[in-house]
Amino acid sequence: MSVKGVIMAGGLGTRFRPLTEYFQKCMIPIGESQKPILEYIVRLYGRHGVTDLVLLVGYKHQQIENYFDRGERFNVSMKYVLDDPKLKGSANALLNAYRQGAVRKGDTLIVYYGDIVSNINLQEMLEFHREQGATATVALAPSFVVNVGVAGLDGPWIKSFKEKPLLPSAVSIGVLVLDGSVLETMEALHSQGDFASFDIMGDVVQYMVDRGDRVAGYTTDAFWYDVGSIERFERLSNERLSEELGFLLRPSEPSKTS
Repeated sequence: MSVKGVIMAGGLGTRFRPLTEYFQKCMIPIGESQKPILEYIVRLYGRHGVTDLVLLVGYKHQQIENYFDRGERFNVSMKYVLDDPKLKGSANALLNAYRQGAVRKGDTLIVYYGDIVSNINLQEMLEFHREQGATATVALAPSFVVNVGVAGLDGPWIKSFKEKPLLPSAVSIGVLVLDGSVLETMEALHSQGDFASFDIMGDVVQYMVDRGDRVAGYTTDAFWYDVGSIERFERLSNERLSEELGFLLRPSEPSKTS
């Protein structure tokens, strides 16, 4: 069974404007070393022994290909699949790769959204997926800090108020494992509906959960950060990033993933 890393790297980055007028979103430099967001993702895969990578690209894809080439410099193999501009959404991007033969139903796919940085242990998540006999496994953080004040009301009166509270609800961090059989499920689902935008999380995972498929949640305390907007980018601490992800920029022997 082949394990492939699939990176969603084709978005327009509308929440990142005006920076994305000049950069592909995942190529925006971050951290004290000013490495692209995508480099941290590529190095994380390699650190956990996932060296066969498929990048689903579109907008300003030349920046990605010029920087990473075929991945030799990062000890991985990188293949690029150009999105079909008529097909919107992450699930359509993955279906397009399936139809082009870049991913197959016999593969196990570790899918990673290209505006997330994390030190999640991909090998442990893959082992968890296999142990559960899951068809899909979604990486979850056990809680989430809401970036606004939350009020408890009694009629017109505020009875409680917390600024930026920690909510004890499991939330997706933008990483998931899919059995290749899900690609056929996606094809069938796509043919049934008229999707203006076909999304992996919002459409495919939701559909699988609703029909009772074996969808597991891998809860992790790993560091993660969504860099998907100008506001989030400006609040990212370079010092914290170096503390949590600096190890990815140092030489190391990769672990093995079968």
